[in-house]
Amino acid sequence: MAIVYKAKDVTLNRNVAVKVLRDEFTTDQEFIRRFETEAQSAARLTHPNIVSIYDVGVDNGIYYIVMELIQGKTLKEIIVEEGGPLPWKWSINVAIQIASALDMAHKNNIIHRDIKPHNIIITEDGVAKVTDFGIAKAVSNSTITAFGTTIGSVHYLSPEHARGGYTDAKSDIYSLGVVMYEMLTGRVPFDADTPVSVALKHMQEEPQEPIELNPNIPESINKIIMKALKKDPMERYQTSMELLKDLKQALKNPSGDFVEDVVYDRTARTQKISTDAYGNIIDKKENNKNQNKLKKFITNHKKLSIFIGIILLFFIAFGGTIGILSITNPKEVDLPNVVGKQKEEAQKIIEEAKLVYEVEREEYNKDVQEGHVISQDPTYSEKYHAVKQGSTVKVVISKGIEKATVPKVVGQKKEDAIKTLEDAKLKAEIIEETSKTVEEGYVISQETQENTEVSAGDTVKIHISTGTGIKQVTMTSVIGKEEATAKSELEDLGLKATIVYEENTSKDNGIVLKQSIDTGTTVDEGTTVTITVNKLEETKSATVTINVKSITGGYKETSSSEKEENSTNKNSTSTQETDNEAKTVDIKVQVNGVDVYTDSNVDKNTTSKTATIQGKGTATVKLIITDSKGGNWTRTETINFNTTNKINF
Repeated sequence: MAIVYKAKDVTLNRNVAVKVLRDEFTTDQEFIRRFETEAQSAARLTHPNIVSIYDVGVDNGIYYIVMELIQGKTLKEIIVEEGGPLPWKWSINVAIQIASALDMAHKNNIIHRDIKPHNIIITEDGVAKVTDFGIAKAVSNSTITAFGTTIGSVHYLSPEHARGGYTDAKSDIYSLGVVMYEMLTGRVPFDADTPVSVALKHMQEEPQEPIELNPNIPESINKIIMKALKKDPMERYQTSMELLKDLKQALKNPSGDFVEDVVYDRTARTQKISTDAYGNIIDKKENNKNQNKLKKFITNHKKLSIFIGIILLFFIAFGGTIGILSITNPKEVDLPNVVGKQKEEAQKIIEEAKLVYEVEREEYNKDVQEGHVISQDPTYSEKYHAVKQGSTVKVVISKGIEKATVPKVVGQKKEDAIKTLEDAKLKAEIIEETSKTVEEGYVISQETQENTEVSAGDTVKIHISTGTGIKQVTMTSVIGKEEATAKSELEDLGLKATIVYEENTSKDNGIVLKQSIDTGTTVDEGTTVTITVNKLEETKSATVTINVKSITGGYKETSSSEKEENSTNKNSTSTQETDNEAKTVDIKVQVNGVDVYTDSNVDKNTTSKTATIQGKGTATVKLIITDSKGGNWTRTETINFNTTNKINF
């Protein structure tokens, strides 16, 4: 519905995304009104998993939204790139972030109505960001009739949305269920040739369970998705927070049976209610007598009654109109920001702004001082802070930091230990492990020692025994097998594999040379086995650069006059030969005492003679230079071929 631009905010010196509405939307005044209302509502949402809206406005008929610029890919792009199911733990982490964003929006009475992978961006740091909050409502209410199309991808619509019924927070939960289904199976639950056919399937057919398409999905995740995809909204998760709790529990306990199935009772019938409860019936004769008296009075005073009635109707109508206008259209006032203020001060500020102060609840908070405001609803925003006079401002007050003493739970049963910690205002995190000495279901140890003082609400990790009977396994032979195969076989037996490497040039690279536990030995499940894998060092090349002139001193060129003088001196019997200097040298390079490079008759004035050598690991490189006049020069360097590819002599 918009064209998106990358732009630069010159005031705050940051990049932003600007969505400009397409021309066909700007002609619908009802849409524009809803668009502005919903966009401004969404702008109040502040959450790490919601794309922030910085500004909403119109300039010369161009309607725009300025939003946070996200670097990353849409979830749809990631699903398409993978071409199949995504890892279930990664997928659930993404779903948790989306559910958290939805919970924040739903608490602010904002329904997304278009949750789909295309509207979810995964940042480069792996954070899920939901975009287009509040916009779908403006579109769906104003453009379905105008343009004859269904807003949002029909593959992700809830049944009630597809049939044009009432949509609420549970519709977003259904759409998130479809997104989870697609992440974990690589396909949507319903597909067909036409959008109408897909919509009908959402309303009439049951989806194939995702665990049938991807057996790697834990049973708890399968149940969560199927509950979110219930046709009847009353049988789904009723809030995003309920879904969020089950998703987090699934990460901790994938095989747990904690997903509750809700069956909505439709068999209740309308009951008959006795009319006797409303009192005795008035005697008909007495009633007729009163009616006759009333008729006589009205006849005698008809004119006076009409006149008085007109006067009363006038004042009632006039006063009612004023009252209705004042009630239905109260003026707007500025919403104050009272977060962090002392509760009495906050109440005074809110009431002075002609708003209603209400304490929603009190809770412990380690970051906010006791008696001060933790949060307020509506949330204050510097850009959009106008509310109707008389509106209620709900605040959450801090009870400060409550201290708690960690009790001793070692030796207790699991259920008793959890209750003991809860009674001490603490939470329990269960870690299961095998034990040869502690009976199944009892606490082996606790990570926070007893009598330690902590903050109320903190989590204490307790280790629970899964039983004393540890399974025994017989060690198999993995010698001669490839590293990956050997490791897989050991893990299939319930053993842990630790890899060490050594070099054996007589064996193939990557083959297991030996194992720390002999074949046929019986060991406990979970025992660590060390396997030694052959790792041949790779032969690598290095460049040797030799400055012959610097090492040997070079030689001096003879000028023409010197040559003539030398020639004359040579003809004289009393003159001895002085040109005893060699002009060329022979070069030899050795690696660990082995000749790897030789060159002869190299000009003695050469400054950058290069040679290529090869080797493995750490080696000694020796340079030997000789000339025909008995000159001899040597240089030695140590090289690590794995980290260095050049030597300069």
